[in-house]
Amino acid sequence: MKCNLKRWRQPVSELNPGDKAPDFTLPRDGGGTVSLSDFSGKNVVLYFYPKDNTTGCTIEAVDFSGLADAFAKLDTVVIGMSPDTVKSHDNFVKKQNLSVILASDTEKSVLEAYGVWQEKSMYGRQYMGVARTTYLIGKDGVIRHTWTNVKAKGHAEAVLEEVKNQG
Repeated sequence: MKCNLKRWRQPVSELNPGDKAPDFTLPRDGGGTVSLSDFSGKNVVLYFYPKDNTTGCTIEAVDFSGLADAFAKLDTVVIGMSPDTVKSHDNFVKKQNLSVILASDTEKSVLEAYGVWQEKSMYGRQYMGVARTTYLIGKDGVIRHTWTNVKAKGHAEAVLEEVKNQG
């Protein structure tokens, strides 16, 4: 399959607070699908991460899972999304005992819609990948807060504090 790098290198349109969050329906861990619209009337923390079972992604997923009850008490659902397969997500959930929903966007259409599929650079090599980003989406489907260039350690706690502040 031929890649259209010209399309990928166009400026990325990032979403901002006040923007309507793009709806999606994707396969999820454990089978079935997950849609943003499934949680109408609830807050949604939608966090994008590069790859299952890597250090930073594991820290983030374990921390969000550890705070799942606190998020639930605030009427908030947590969804993690990466381009990994459902099988990879299932293995990640089992290995790390995760309780968050993991959506699989192998086609990268939702990653692109949210502006997180970006050109990155490591050791002088350019490549396409997920920019670790989190969106807090209000009960009305509008983005309330964004976190970009996320550092995994302590991130889940910061998101929980923001959910509390949103009331």
